[in-house]
Amino acid sequence: MSRPRSFALGSPLMMLLLLEACAALCRGAPMAGELRCQCVQTVSEVISPKLIALVELIPEGPHCGLPEVIATTKQGKKICLEPSAPWVKLIVTKILSSATSKK
Repeated sequence: MSRPRSFALGSPLMMLLLLEACAALCRGAPMAGELRCQCVQTVSEVISPKLIALVELIPEGPHCGLPEVIATTKQGKKICLEPSAPWVKLIVTKILSSATSKK
């Protein structure tokens, strides 16, 4: 009768997985579930500021090679904004300038 295969702590595969996890934590990178861009599609059309409750700025990094701007509407819907759109650039500039003036 054969025993089910399991991974011993000293097995090469387990060691590789542990090294990858340690490397990600040491770099401060997000874990595997977050290692991708959040925005698949972006919107460049102007959205009324009255409809927006929150704007998140996510800089490029190991998770995604592009900066991301995510707006959450007052109804809770998340919308990925096109960072190169002029109106989005204006919002980002205002957010960044208000953040630096608070320091």
